[in-house]
Amino acid sequence: MSIPLKSSFLLSYLCTLPLALLRREILMADSEALPSLAGDPVAVEALLQAVFGVVVDEAIQKGTSASQKVCEWKEPEELKQLLDLELRSQGESQEQILERCRAVIRYSVKTGHPRFFNQLFSGLDPHALAGRIITESLNTSQYTYEIAPVFVLMEEEVLRKLRALVGWSSGDGIFCPGGSISNMYAINLARYQRYPDCKQRGLRTLPPLALFTSKECHYSIQKGAAFLGLGTDSVRVVKADERGKMVPEDLERQIGMAEAEGAVPFLVSATSGTTVLGAFDPLEAIADVCQRHGLWLHVDAAWGGSVLLSQTHRHLLDGIQRADSVAWNPHKLLAAGLQCSALLLQDTSNLLKRCHGSQASYLFQQDKFYDVALDTGDKVVQCGRRVDCLKLWLMWKAQGDQGLERRIDQAFALARYLVEEIKKREGLELVMEPEFLNVCFWFVPPSLRGKQERPDYHERLSKVAPVLKERMVKEGSMMIGYQPHGTRGNFFRVVVANPALTCADMDFLLNELERLGQDL
Repeated sequence: MSIPLKSSFLLSYLCTLPLALLRREILMADSEALPSLAGDPVAVEALLQAVFGVVVDEAIQKGTSASQKVCEWKEPEELKQLLDLELRSQGESQEQILERCRAVIRYSVKTGHPRFFNQLFSGLDPHALAGRIITESLNTSQYTYEIAPVFVLMEEEVLRKLRALVGWSSGDGIFCPGGSISNMYAINLARYQRYPDCKQRGLRTLPPLALFTSKECHYSIQKGAAFLGLGTDSVRVVKADERGKMVPEDLERQIGMAEAEGAVPFLVSATSGTTVLGAFDPLEAIADVCQRHGLWLHVDAAWGGSVLLSQTHRHLLDGIQRADSVAWNPHKLLAAGLQCSALLLQDTSNLLKRCHGSQASYLFQQDKFYDVALDTGDKVVQCGRRVDCLKLWLMWKAQGDQGLERRIDQAFALARYLVEEIKKREGLELVMEPEFLNVCFWFVPPSLRGKQERPDYHERLSKVAPVLKERMVKEGSMMIGYQPHGTRGNFFRVVVANPALTCADMDFLLNELERLGQDL
């Protein structure tokens, strides 16, 4: 029996094996290849064509059709059985694999559906999706120019465009794995700028530090303080007004209190587009406070940053050009697809690389044959970094500034339409007049209408939203988020972001709530 030895290396390897194991290796080498598509380009193409067909039919066409369900709810144990999640020793046929793909799509929530109002992201942009498919197909890591030349140049151009919209003619930036990480990077950069020795010597070199944000901030600020070793006690919570905006006078007061207690203020994190109410902090006034005290100003514009594209509404972010750093998530309002999160800096001193870099010699060699400044991987704490710029770039190429501006303006118009419809209907009560795309309101069921004076009114009203949420999800008709807020009981938060939405979708939303709650 001949042994198909293909190299002297393989021969040397076999000679080192015990006799019993050697016999096994010989039998394996002499047998037919294991089932695989790797060596059969025709089979590979056939599989992918079939999978893409399933995706187009089930995830895209049906998943964005108002005539289909947003979700097909199953309890966890039933869903486990339907999906057959167990991983076994034997592989499955391609027909079975296609059925797996169909099942995954069938039982997943369709976030591109026009009745999905649950999160700050929704919709399905075809050009962005094309970019995501190409990104996954190329499967490269964006840390060096040598393996990601196209995307290194593309990322810098996209970041330059975003910085220009903020109002900066120069600066730096990077795409991060989510807005939470962008916020944490900003905290780390602000700390490093003031105390660069902490990178090497750690927390023992630092005095007690204080950072400031409003009570409406994203929870990643607290998480970031804990993760970076500052502790959540270092986060000083500034008052917000009745509309959810940071109160600059209280920020000034909190800074004075921190200094009196022996802490060193170093950063203020303002928010442009808060998660629940959609509030925009007064950036000009906050920037004045930061300038007086020499503090780093970070703006978490993960949700609201895309408003900068609208000449009509960009005034909501007046003063953002005075920030030191900005977090902006195009995967939210621009529907670029998860994930697409940029951290933008006004800094031109290479602060990102100085703060995060470790100069790994096997990756960031300094004697390469091209400009090593193009190797951006040392700007982040990750090693491998996915490409997040292509989907945004391709969508922007297709839409242009004007197309994206129309998308933003249309969302504002639809939110205003929804607000006016809410005002017309019995049993619907606005939490407040929105200034953004978060439309917050209570559904007051028939049994509670006109009974606001009852001592248990607010307690009973707070139980309505969870009941209606369960009903809509189990029917699959739509998805809307709800939450309590301060002293307010549970209310609905409709996020008007999907670029495919129409007035008919707004009407359906309100009609469906009335139908689902008519017996309450």
